[in-house]
Amino acid sequence: MVRSVSHGSWCKAISRKWGQSHREFFNTTKISGLPLECLVLIKKGMVNMKGGTKIEFGFNRISRIQSLDEFAELLFPSNRNHQRLFLAIFVELKYADGQFLKSLEWVADEYRCSRRVLEVVRAKMRRIGLIDHVSRFGQRHGYREGWVFSTRFAKAAISLCGLPDRFREIRDAKQEARDRDLFRYL
Repeated sequence: MVRSVSHGSWCKAISRKWGQSHREFFNTTKISGLPLECLVLIKKGMVNMKGGTKIEFGFNRISRIQSLDEFAELLFPSNRNHQRLFLAIFVELKYADGQFLKSLEWVADEYRCSRRVLEVVRAKMRRIGLIDHVSRFGQRHGYREGWVFSTRFAKAAISLCGLPDRFREIRDAKQEARDRDLFRYL
């Protein structure tokens, strides 16, 4: 539900005029005679703004990667600021004592990137499993809180490379029936 005071009267007028709720207008592509501000507010109020983890995952591109900057292009396609900060975090973490960084804010400051870009890049690196945050309660890193490299991305990539061969195997008649039934669930 839209809770804006300035545009609330527009949305109430819509509900009275057409007799529909705000949620019904969200899926409509064009509503004639309505002010644009109200449509934008309805969309902002109803859309989940969770960011995705987009990477360019073409087999030709992956086979040609030879350097860290090409890897950054693969993980952060068409965003140079994110690529620069990814490289900065990766290099600083790689050459830090024990490959451990207490915080990442100083990296963003040193390489003149905003905190928002830092949060986006850090979140994506953590979500795909390149870095991990360690707690000060863990003995493994000397009871220190900070950031380290993670092996989750490499392990996931290894398990991903075996999936096509495993799915291509023909096991038995039950497996064929299960595979054919998958179309009913999509």
